[in-house]
Amino acid sequence: MERYKNLGGDSGVVGYEIAEGSITVQFSDGATYLYTAQSAGTGNLAEMQRLATAGRGLNSFISRVVRKGYARKLR
Repeated sequence: MERYKNLGGDSGVVGYEIAEGSITVQFSDGATYLYTAQSAGTGNLAEMQRLATAGRGLNSFISRVVRKGYARKLR
């Protein structure tokens, strides 16, 4: 899993892993969620992958837009 850059300094996201058609996101409380194109929507998934790579805005985007649009809670 890649460490999230957290350029804003206050993100609840600590790590992520991008795969074709999905992103796995680990939060600071240890919870880890799998988001897929099917669960979150193709456009939302692409934006999550972009924000993860950029290191800014991922937690906010998930909170505001995706909410409970995950495929599975892994941890």
